Amino acid sequence: MRFLLDDEQREFARSLDKMLGGAEPTAAIRAWAAGDTGPGRALWARLAEAGVFALAVPEEHEGLGLLPVELAVSFGELGRHAVPGPLVETVAAAALLARLGGPVAAARLPGIASGRTAASLCLLSPGSPYALDGDAADAVFVVDGDTLRLAESTGPVQPSSDPARRLSRPVGGTVLRQGPEVVAAAAHAAEVAALAVAAQALGVGRALLAQTVEYVGGRKQFGVAIGSFQAVKHRLADTLIALEFAEPLVHAAALALAPGDPGSRSGFGSGRAVAAAKVAACEAAYAAARSALQLHGALGYTEELDLSLWIRKARALRTAWGTPAECRARVLAR
Repeated sequence: MRFLLDDEQREFARSLDKMLGGAEPTAAIRAWAAGDTGPGRALWARLAEAGVFALAVPEEHEGLGLLPVELAVSFGELGRHAVPGPLVETVAAAALLARLGGPVAAARLPGIASGRTAASLCLLSPGSPYALDGDAADAVFVVDGDTLRLAESTGPVQPSSDPARRLSRPVGGTVLRQGPEVVAAAAHAAEVAALAVAAQALGVGRALLAQTVEYVGGRKQFGVAIGSFQAVKHRLADTLIALEFAEPLVHAAALALAPGDPGSRSGFGSGRAVAAAKVAACEAAYAAARSALQLHGALGYTEELDLSLWIRKARALRTAWGTPAECRARVLAR
């Protein structure tokens, strides 16, 4: 099985990196955390133009079809730049609606593909009672058992470990679909969401490592850069190894979700592959955050330092769409 990206996929990643690097995403993150979604939605529109959301929408609904590998590539760059908003939830909602089909899919999916619709998705059983960025989303979909509904509104924003991830409870709603097909579609959407989170965490971890390497190369003690100390080198090497080991797992999970599911032929189905990727990538990103915090010293604890935006996101992604314990149990389940 080939886990390396091809030239076109690598070029796609480079183009997103260049676009996001010139868009001042840190300003958008801080504005989003303060409740000002304008800069974030402007960035959202640019991502839609690049085709990011169309990667989860079938061609018959103005998308590019579900392309999990390209989706993982794009979310790696979104994590690298800590882009705010319900990015994961929007592609998960697209996967849910695409699997269900029918009038609801026809009405909603073109808007998701074009970037006109930012969606949030809340799976109540099992899952969290909160919708991410429900106050900023154009549509909040809620799955409760075998029922899919569109929430009428959301409650007050709840505190979060990452201020740029605004949580609120969906309220009321119109039933859109009911039946066992909703349960199956929700399970598929959860796998797509977990893959996107894993890729996003991988990008967050790489950004944290890059910022830390730059800092220890310039910070001096006893007349030399602290990056020359053996203990610091070992800490950064451990962080890099964890990220490098997680990357092929993310690619393998993406391949397992692709049409044909090559993972199922080896006996390691998409659910277990995605769970393995998520726990590896999120734990690697969390370790990168801890290393960054320690090696930046007292500076790492300040909210004014942009590094805190990535540290907080790594902590939140660790438990989003599956805790480490849940993912490990799924990998080990027969």
